[in-house]
Amino acid sequence: MKRVTHIFIGIVLLLGAMPLCVYAQAELVPDTVRIERARVLEATQTQNAIIPGTDTPSKIQMLTVEVLDGPDKGQVTTFQNDFTQLETGDMFFVRHMITSDGTEYWTVSDAYRFDLLISLTLAFLVLLFVFGGLQGVRGLSSLLGSLVLIFYVLLPGILGGHSPIFVSVGVASLIIILGSYITHGFNRTTSSAVIGMLITVASTGLATYWVIHTGNFSGFATEENVYLNFNTKGNIDMVGLLFGGIMIGLLGVLYDIAIGQAIAVEELFRAGTHMSRAEVYKRAIRIGREHIGALVNTLAIAYVGVALPLLLLLKQTYSSSASLISMLNSELFASEIVRILMGSIGLILAVPITTFVASFILEKHRDALATHQSHSHHH
Repeated sequence: MKRVTHIFIGIVLLLGAMPLCVYAQAELVPDTVRIERARVLEATQTQNAIIPGTDTPSKIQMLTVEVLDGPDKGQVTTFQNDFTQLETGDMFFVRHMITSDGTEYWTVSDAYRFDLLISLTLAFLVLLFVFGGLQGVRGLSSLLGSLVLIFYVLLPGILGGHSPIFVSVGVASLIIILGSYITHGFNRTTSSAVIGMLITVASTGLATYWVIHTGNFSGFATEENVYLNFNTKGNIDMVGLLFGGIMIGLLGVLYDIAIGQAIAVEELFRAGTHMSRAEVYKRAIRIGREHIGALVNTLAIAYVGVALPLLLLLKQTYSSSASLISMLNSELFASEIVRILMGSIGLILAVPITTFVASFILEKHRDALATHQSHSHHH
């Protein structure tokens, strides 16, 4: 009898829990979100308003739009827009969200810019072909190869749970090797630059690894990192991702200065066949110093341009509530400072390293360079 009573109680509890299970399943039904192209049929009632909870003014307009593609193609709807202000006839991307209970929300996702991007790309290609010639085409091929490595090796490797440190260093090395030989051909000068860049990447990588771990960086300086961590369920090493970003960002300026130094050494050996290796190294370093001065300034200003909103936030916060030291010490700002300084350090190291490698390799083939030079003059 006691056993039957237990079974009866269990059945009652199970039946009582079923509505809760059904309710929980209903709550877990994800929202449906569609991003579709649309056109503004009418934009009216533009008015000023204050964003709730803040003192920030905003403009609100009533939009009547037609969806141009996707599952909602042909549908006409009207909604309020407090995002990018649009005019009648404008194309844009609309965000259509359908909640689990069937409620629909329409909002402006983004302005339509694809035609503009295509026009700019065509203008770039025309100028590249006209003024860059064959070398420009080879440079473009190198760029496309680098993008393929980034999108099909670097990103999948990191998202697949592999160490961002090893993946980024490996991809950076491949970009250096393939990009250099595609653009400048297989020759001793290019090989000198490649070896110099690989040594510089290794040296700067070790220094960056030490800096990041000594500074106790978490890798969660921005909202994007936080969202990425949630979306991947914590499978990505965010500190390693910070390291990888610094390494990939270093490649652009590193490539420029390493190739320039290797070519400078080659030309010095050709022009001054009587000069010793030490003298060629000294003169090439002189050229490199001028290059460093220009590129370090370029690198810092480029980072400032990207981080301009961050700098405005720094100035506003510093002047109102926090000390300058506490703001610079925060990971949000400190990580950007580390990017600038490690990129600059790698840039500076590339000059003596590449110059030494090039002077050592090319000095052994001085006669071949001189012969090539004399044949060029003869022709």
